[in-house]
Amino acid sequence: MTETKVFMLPDLGEGLTEAELVNWLVSVGDEIRVDQPIAEVETAKSMVEVPSPYAGTVTELHGEPGQTLDVGKPLISVAPAGAPAVEPVEMAANIYREEEKAGSGSVLIGYGTPAGGAAARRSRAPRRAAGSTAAGGPVAPPEGSISEVSDADKAADDLLLMRTRVPGRLGAVISPLVRRMAREHGVDLGGIHGSGESGLIMRRDVEAVISAPATREEERTGTEASVRQGSTDSRTGLAISSRTPLKGVRKAVAANMSRSRTEIPEATVWVDVDATALVELRAGLKKSGTPAPGLLAFIARFVTAGLKKYPELNTRIETSSDGSQEIVAFEGINLGFAAQTDRGLVVPSIGSAEKLSARELDEEIRRLTAVAREGKATPTELGSGTFTLNNYGVFGVDGSAAIINHPEVAILGVGRIIDRPWVVEGSLAVRKVTELTLTFDHRVCDGGTAAGFLRFVADAVEKPVQLIADI
Repeated sequence: MTETKVFMLPDLGEGLTEAELVNWLVSVGDEIRVDQPIAEVETAKSMVEVPSPYAGTVTELHGEPGQTLDVGKPLISVAPAGAPAVEPVEMAANIYREEEKAGSGSVLIGYGTPAGGAAARRSRAPRRAAGSTAAGGPVAPPEGSISEVSDADKAADDLLLMRTRVPGRLGAVISPLVRRMAREHGVDLGGIHGSGESGLIMRRDVEAVISAPATREEERTGTEASVRQGSTDSRTGLAISSRTPLKGVRKAVAANMSRSRTEIPEATVWVDVDATALVELRAGLKKSGTPAPGLLAFIARFVTAGLKKYPELNTRIETSSDGSQEIVAFEGINLGFAAQTDRGLVVPSIGSAEKLSARELDEEIRRLTAVAREGKATPTELGSGTFTLNNYGVFGVDGSAAIINHPEVAILGVGRIIDRPWVVEGSLAVRKVTELTLTFDHRVCDGGTAAGFLRFVADAVEKPVQLIADI
């Protein structure tokens, strides 16, 4: 008898020890191939699709969506092709195979089967509240949303219900619409006995659970939860309104910031800068019809030029097992920039940024911001920076003594650009002024180096044409 193979959750990034299981992309009884994505997991850095190293029949799924799994622990068990396995629902299996051959375009556990037979990966949209855009404005519900489901859609459910199986339950087969309805209303599909053929879960089954009154057990559980949340804090005497587990990106940020504060003897220097010439340069490019990079891209270009002149700030300190330390320098600059996302603050980095022009840097900043907000940035993109640029001016603040992104040794912050009175050639004028703040590791350099770098970037902002001509 061929032995069932158990695939352990791998390290999906540099030193990650755990990941949250978001969604299974396969079910018990499915036939899978090598490198087929089997699950979506959320690490401390990004959302990742995990591929299978084995081909065969899925015999067991080790974990439930929402559960945090440790690296090195079982994720999925697979019986090689031809080995005895859990008997699948034959009708569902046949439909899966027929659609895979025909290329129907239907979604099969996160896949499409477009004509031509090529399997298309699905793109997981960022989590947002219904009726809102990324900018927070109200929008109409998307086409096909639960609130707009018609009678025709209900009929389509009956056609779709064989196409998506609930992980670990061969008899519970539902359409994507019903799955979404259950998710939005917090309905546990594992506890529903479907009224359809072979125990299939239909729309009416989920609707019945949503409209049913709470049971005594649910009422008791809810009351206990309220008591836990509403209990009194012993230190302050205030009622506790909620408890939120520290996990995912927030947990990683907390650990990294704590380590930075503990290990790095940091110092901060700052300077107010007249950015009028830079603002006018960009406005002139836009007026002429020439594609104009964002202001952050220009500053990123100045930063890479400054790091070439002051390479001490583009290093890392490594500590050996015997306690000895050394400063590690790099041939190249991976420029990280802080990006706020629905999952928290992340720092994607632009590889070999010193080789890129302001326009190329602008393109990379936009691309990486988009993939980071979608949760699709790779561990390499989120963990390979050598210096970080932080534009907190977008939040309407002037300055901040930022925490260094360990294991880097410096971070440059850019405040908002606002009109301020400024002395120009002995006369008072209104200028576009911003504040640049550099926080650096005092172990790798002294204040002279840090001030030299900061002044270099400030001078470039004040006289951008001159610097761009030089570089």
